[in-house]
Amino acid sequence: MVSLQNIFSLVDRLDLAPFTPWTRSAQYSPAGLEAESPIFQDQPHLPMPLGTFVYPRFPRLPLIDRLSAWPMLYPVIDFDNSDEAWQRYDAMTARELFKNYGVSARLYRDAFEPMLLVGLFAPGEQCSAAAALGMLYYFILAHQADFDVVWCRGTVGEKIFQPWCDRITQAGGKILTQRRVTDVEMTDQGQVNAVICGDERFAAEAVIFAVGIAGMQNIVRSSPTLQQYEPFRNMMNLGAIDVLATRLWFDRKVAIPQPANACFGFHPTTGSTFFDLNALHDDYRQQPETVIEADFYHANQFLSMSDQAIVQMVQQDLTTCILAFRNAEVVDYSVIRLPKAVTHFAPGSYRYLLPAQTPVQNLFLSGDWVVSRHGSWSQEKAYVTGLEAANQVIRYFQQGQPATILPIEADEPHIQLARSMNQCLRAVQNNGLTQFWLP
Repeated sequence: MVSLQNIFSLVDRLDLAPFTPWTRSAQYSPAGLEAESPIFQDQPHLPMPLGTFVYPRFPRLPLIDRLSAWPMLYPVIDFDNSDEAWQRYDAMTARELFKNYGVSARLYRDAFEPMLLVGLFAPGEQCSAAAALGMLYYFILAHQADFDVVWCRGTVGEKIFQPWCDRITQAGGKILTQRRVTDVEMTDQGQVNAVICGDERFAAEAVIFAVGIAGMQNIVRSSPTLQQYEPFRNMMNLGAIDVLATRLWFDRKVAIPQPANACFGFHPTTGSTFFDLNALHDDYRQQPETVIEADFYHANQFLSMSDQAIVQMVQQDLTTCILAFRNAEVVDYSVIRLPKAVTHFAPGSYRYLLPAQTPVQNLFLSGDWVVSRHGSWSQEKAYVTGLEAANQVIRYFQQGQPATILPIEADEPHIQLARSMNQCLRAVQNNGLTQFWLP
């Protein structure tokens, strides 16, 4: 995505070229093709959000339903990623938000909820309205080209993380695997001086936990030290979502119109994507068979199924989207079950999220669930919060060169003006009444 400036900067510094060119995408339901997106930066520029409204092709979605999205401009402008904005919207579900602002049932079902299922990994009634606004604005609405995407030309581990780890090792860093953090050791002054991994002790002057929700909760569960701090105890209220990742090899080439595709309506409360790896991955480009990666989000109900049942389900879904898969035979497959793999931004969860600076002076956090005012989401946010945590360590020791963190692209001028006016109106409305009305 165009908005991944810090990740793009990283791979440039590593002298890597891991990404495909900009790609188009499509969206399917059991009724067939629902939407096709162009490469937005190749289209004439229109002020936000006109490009997002005009350029995608919706073969089945009536114009009247698409027009019902326009009242959503107000909450998009009102939500500025501030603490106050999160508190205003976080207790509301995304479904309530869209309903309150007049989005038609069909637009919600066929457009907005599919975005939530693949962007926040849960149906609208289980997503925070604040998270929905932040995610949609960052990935889709802020600028016309934000929805343009590139994909890794192989696995992220192979194309990015392995060269990155090699560079760290060459610089003198040491990467230890197969260690599970079970506790931290503290000085009498309340600072971490060691990380405990079972029977092993690693001395430390500062610590950054770069883990997901489930990983951090596992650390807290096993750590009597961290359990003494209320913010760490409170974060046990947060949740994570199951993901199912599959890869299927078919015995023949199947023509797939777009390399990246999203699906909705096939399974209640579950979104999915499928990718043509022959078009995206270098290793499969010349292969005679078709290789598909299909991933399912909010896949709780699928993890207990057998591999064979999952493969059959995936082929059935693919056939509904592209009929030629009906006669193709699966000759190999991989099924990976990922319980509690991604962050669940549930309504009311904001109060339990933690900032990079924890209650422990020299213990810091990074991850897509860590509170940040940067404005990014997903992989970019995880990386940015890592840089923010590293800069916190530099400030703590008062030595070292802080990492450069590229800001997200500024709002377009008319959005800046609208947000400024809205903030002035809110200041007038809230004068003396802040504690009276619900946020």
